[in-house]
Amino acid sequence: MSATLSFDNIGKVFPGVRALDGVSFEVRAGEVHGLMGENGAGKSTLLKILGGEYQPDSGRILIDGNEVHFSSAAASIAAGIAVIHQELQYVPDLTVAENLLLGRLPNALGWVNKRTARRFVRERLAAMGVDLDPDVKLRKLSIAQRQMVEICKALMRNARVIALDEPTSSLSHRETEVLFKLVRDLRADNRALIYISHRMDEIYQLCDACTIFRDGRKVASHPSLEGVKRETIVSEMVGREISDIYNYRARPLGEVRFAAKNIGGHPLAEPVSFDVRRGEILGFFGLVGAGRSELMHLVYGADKRKSGEIELDGEPIRVKSAGEAIRQGIVLCPEDRKEEGIVAMASVAENINISCRRHYLRAGMFLNRRKEAQTADEFIKLLKIKTPSRKQKIRFLSGGNQQKAILSRWLAEPDLKVVILDEPTRGIDVGAKHEIYHVIYQLAERGCAIVMISSELPEVLGVSDRIIVMREGRIAGELSREAATEHSVLGLALPEDAPGANAENEARAA
Repeated sequence: MSATLSFDNIGKVFPGVRALDGVSFEVRAGEVHGLMGENGAGKSTLLKILGGEYQPDSGRILIDGNEVHFSSAAASIAAGIAVIHQELQYVPDLTVAENLLLGRLPNALGWVNKRTARRFVRERLAAMGVDLDPDVKLRKLSIAQRQMVEICKALMRNARVIALDEPTSSLSHRETEVLFKLVRDLRADNRALIYISHRMDEIYQLCDACTIFRDGRKVASHPSLEGVKRETIVSEMVGREISDIYNYRARPLGEVRFAAKNIGGHPLAEPVSFDVRRGEILGFFGLVGAGRSELMHLVYGADKRKSGEIELDGEPIRVKSAGEAIRQGIVLCPEDRKEEGIVAMASVAENINISCRRHYLRAGMFLNRRKEAQTADEFIKLLKIKTPSRKQKIRFLSGGNQQKAILSRWLAEPDLKVVILDEPTRGIDVGAKHEIYHVIYQLAERGCAIVMISSELPEVLGVSDRIIVMREGRIAGELSREAATEHSVLGLALPEDAPGANAENEARAA
C-alpha cells in the first residue's frame, strides 16, 4: 500500500542558502509524523512547498503515489492539503467566522449570508470543543486564541493531509488538550498528519514516527518512537550532545535594581508590585490570560497605567513610553515577534540596529554605516543567526532566527540595566534555546536584572532564581528556586476551584 504523502528528493535553494537538499520521507494515512530539527533546518520551508507557497527546485511530491504540482496555495488546498504555519496568517479586521470561511463564505448573488456563516461556524467550533465567539474580530483576541482560529480553519476544510507547524507555541494548557484530542481524532479518521514541534513531550505523546532535519537534510528517520531515547533525537538534531539544556549557573545577587510598585491598569484585577535584584533572573509563570504580558507592557510604558511607580537602583524614574524605558536602560523582547518585534521588510542588520542606531550618529545626523555593519556581524556570529548575509530581509529567516535578531537588538544597547523577556524561546529548537539561556546567564552575570515570562513550566523552573506566579490579573504567590516544583507552581497558577489547584498545600496537609 502506497503512502498518502511522499516527498521524493526535494531540493530548494534561496540566494546564498540551500534550504532543502534531497529530502525524502513518507507519511501514511492514520499516522502522525513528527518533524524535528533546529531553527533554519528546513522544516517550515518544506511545509511551504507542500502548501504551494514555494515550488521545489528539484524532486517530487506524490499523493497516493501520483505526482502533484502546486503552483499556488489554492491548488494545494484544492488537493485536500491544509497547512497551519507557525507565523499566523489571518485578517485582523475580520471576525472569527469570516476568517474561518475566508474564500468560501455562504452567499447569494454576491451578498454574504452572515447569519448562515455564524450558525455554521458556531456548530463546527462546538463539535471541536473550541470556545470562540464567531462575531469577535481577530485583532481583539489573544495570540493563543488567534492560533486556535488558524488551527480550526485548517480542520474545517476537511483535508486529507494536515501539517501543523508549532501549533501549541501560544496555547494554554486547556487549549493544548483540545488540540491533542483533535489530532488524535484526525488520526483515527485515517488522515495523514505532519507535526512540527520543538517540545519533545508533544512528539512522544502524539507522534507515531519521526524524521529529523539538520541543515536542510534529512539526517534520521524513526518509523516508531518506541525505545528511541530523547537524548538520541537531540543529538541528531544539533549534531552534538546536550546533557542539560538549562545548565543553570548560580551567581551572587546584588541589591534591588528594579522595582515596580502598585502598578495598576487593564486588565489587572488589583495593583501589582515586584522587584528584581542585580544579577537575578525572575521568572513569571501563569496560564494564558493571567496578565503577565499585560503587566510588563504597563511597566515598560507600552500601555498606559492607571497607578504605580518605577524605581531603578533605588531612585524613582519616569517611564511613560517605550522610548523613555529604553533610554533608562530598560528593554522588552515582546511575545509576538511578528506584530511587535521585527520590521518584516527591513534587513537583519537594520532590525538589530534599530535601537542602538542613535549611538552611531555623527554630528547628530549622519549614520556610521560601518559601525552598524560591525554590530550586526558581531551579533550574527555571537547568537549564530542563520542568514546568508546581514542584508537579508528578516522576514525570510526562520522564527527562531528572527527571535535571535530581536535579542541582538537589545544586547547591542551599551548600558543595559533591566531586560524583560516575554516568551523568549517560543517556537525555538533545543539547540537555540541552550544558546539563548547562555546569553541570559551572561546578562545576569553582568549585573542586569532579568524578568522572564514563559508558559513552559520546565523552562521557568530550570532558569529562574525566583518565580512569581500570576492568576486572573493578580500575583498568586512567590517561590524561591529551592521551593519551586511543578506541583507548587501549578497549584498557584490554577483557579482555586480547578482540580489540582493548591496541590502542594493539599499534599502537605495530608
